[in-house]
Amino acid sequence: MQVVIFGCGYSGTAIAQAFQADGFRVLGTTRSSEKADALRAKGIDALLFDGETLSDELLAAMKSATHVVQSIAPREAGDPVIRLTADRVGTLMPQLEWIGYLSTVGVYGDHKGNWVTEDTPCIPVSGRSRERLEAEQAWLALGEDLGIPAAVLRLSGIYGPGRNAFCNLARGTARRLIKKDQVFNRIRVEDIGASTRFLADGKLGGIYNVTDDLPGPPQDVIVEAARLMGVEPPPEQPFETAELTPMARSFYGENKRVSNEKLKAAGFSFTFPNYPASLAQLLHGDLWRGA
Repeated sequence: MQVVIFGCGYSGTAIAQAFQADGFRVLGTTRSSEKADALRAKGIDALLFDGETLSDELLAAMKSATHVVQSIAPREAGDPVIRLTADRVGTLMPQLEWIGYLSTVGVYGDHKGNWVTEDTPCIPVSGRSRERLEAEQAWLALGEDLGIPAAVLRLSGIYGPGRNAFCNLARGTARRLIKKDQVFNRIRVEDIGASTRFLADGKLGGIYNVTDDLPGPPQDVIVEAARLMGVEPPPEQPFETAELTPMARSFYGENKRVSNEKLKAAGFSFTFPNYPASLAQLLHGDLWRGA
């Protein structure tokens, strides 16, 4: 059994490790030789892919793929893998049994802090979220055409070893922005890996929200991390007057609570169902800095 992960970055590596644990051969793509070396050090067969050209080596690897996971963000021209393979996927990957596509809860848009499920209509605000929604639809349609399950994993804010509030506090970059009634959703990266493996193992298709049980105000995460570290949290800053990049500010234009009940009803159990316990585990296990 072989899985090809297009865009084997932070989430992709966690997915790779979940498949490796079950004896899969894992091939992951990346854009730089340095990152390829880092993947190989983790036992992942790494190949370069710039999103523009499928090399002969990558095409050969795709021939043996039983599973594929696509995590590369779409561009204005659409999803790069769909664009390059067009209607040749069945020929390029004749042994394919399951497709996973990593998307984002950003496709839901703004729902004024209300709960959303996989059945909630999507009203994406940003161009990047509209592109994600189009890519979702393309992968679901491809799975239907091939007669194999295609799962869309809508991910919330990703954190874990090396990427978390502790790191931001230690670097002095943590900010406690206050916007009335604002909530965000989060997911620990290891649960992304485990949920992807779970869906693949069950040959499950369709759309699944991959998010923990506890959406909440972003400033609360900073306060909890500071408490665990025994340091003072940064001062509160009103969102309205804070200096933010346009992308950072756009995230605050979407307010929703994302339900994970569908994934749990399918039988998946989160190892890290809420951020307080997850942060404590990161700190006490000395895992927060990452590898």
